Amino acid sequence: MNLKTTGIIIGREYLNRVKKKSFLWTTLLVPILVAGLTVGVMVAVMSSKEKTKTIAVVDASGIVLPYLEDGETIHYKDCSDMPLDSVKNALSTLGCDGVLSVGALDAENKTVSSAGLYSPKPFGMELTENIGHRIDKAVEDYRVASYGIDGLDQILKDVKSDVKLRSYTLGEDGEEKLSEAGVYSILSMVLGIFLFIFITMFGSMVMSAVIEEKSSRVVEVLVSSVKATELMFGKIIGIALVALTQFLLWILLSGLIIGVAGSFLGTELLKDGAVATQSVSTMGVHPDNLEALTAQAGDESEMAVVLSTVRNLPYGRILGLFLIYFIFGYLLYASLFAAIGSAVENEADTQQLQLPLTIPLMLGYIIALYAFRAPDSPIAFWGSIIPFTSPIVMISRLPFGVPGWELGLSIGLLILTFIGLAWASAKIYNVGILMFGKKSTWGDLWRWLKMK
Repeated sequence: MNLKTTGIIIGREYLNRVKKKSFLWTTLLVPILVAGLTVGVMVAVMSSKEKTKTIAVVDASGIVLPYLEDGETIHYKDCSDMPLDSVKNALSTLGCDGVLSVGALDAENKTVSSAGLYSPKPFGMELTENIGHRIDKAVEDYRVASYGIDGLDQILKDVKSDVKLRSYTLGEDGEEKLSEAGVYSILSMVLGIFLFIFITMFGSMVMSAVIEEKSSRVVEVLVSSVKATELMFGKIIGIALVALTQFLLWILLSGLIIGVAGSFLGTELLKDGAVATQSVSTMGVHPDNLEALTAQAGDESEMAVVLSTVRNLPYGRILGLFLIYFIFGYLLYASLFAAIGSAVENEADTQQLQLPLTIPLMLGYIIALYAFRAPDSPIAFWGSIIPFTSPIVMISRLPFGVPGWELGLSIGLLILTFIGLAWASAKIYNVGILMFGKKSTWGDLWRWLKMK
């Protein structure tokens, strides 16, 4: 293979694509959408306080109503002297959004016979869980009191444990850093999803480019001047450079937009403790750990603590390995997509041949979604070692820490598999790119592969 000729093809493929309006629009719009989504979540959290609901209460038990205390988003109205059906039919007249019906006491089982919440439209989970918790508390206290033991309630409170487990990661120098699994879980999912999207999107782009040149018969002119393998690898590498260019621009533009938006919204977020707490919960950080996080960061703001935790992530290592797995994962699948593209004359004929490639990609995606729950489980381990799934799964395990030997084995197998499949794909491409008028099958591809 002539490197100079391949370089010319790479340059041609790269420049033709980066000059397209679709490339420019995608490069600009994706960061805006990502930043808009991020800022939108921040604004939504800041304004996520639910409107106050008024709940009519028909309490036949006589023990639940005292536990239903008004709050910022809920107000209770005692309607126990009215029949339940009458309250249901007069909700708008009573100025209520729903009615809570609590049945009579069941003395034998020491509980209430029934509990139901009726409303014209469903309530949110937070409100229903709050009411359910208060009913449970009323029944628990009733059961405690039924034993007639003095101080039993206090005894039960005293024996309850409230140990807050704090998780630390130990650096090579022995430095202890407080860590929160929720942050790593979100990063794990984001990395896995992004890599799946990038490999699928740019691998399919290679296949489409090959099909386009073949169906227009342009390839016949091209292969008269260059070898088919030079054309294939030039196209693959050229699109890879387009992908890297677009990826880096996305990072820079997204960071710039989010940074500018954060400079306006950040102050309010840091000042509002309630909003910070909600944001932390949304990110997967348990609120019970906020005190410990705050103590380490030396700042009373919960949001500042979360940002400090995020800053401790090894971004350089993660970004470097992300690029390695993206490059070789893309090259592996792009060579296969190119081989399939050379065997057909239009994209409608690719469905049958493309299925065996999409299955391992989807499997890697599914394992990646599971990996953040159990990053060292056997399925996550083997998913990160097998080359067809390792780019997506390994990058999902990365935030939780992966031994060096696993990374070395995974990357080594990925590179070797790419080299072997690239050689096989080149043989198929060399024959298939000039085949016209016949719908190819896997048998045809196998026959072309065995040709000398």
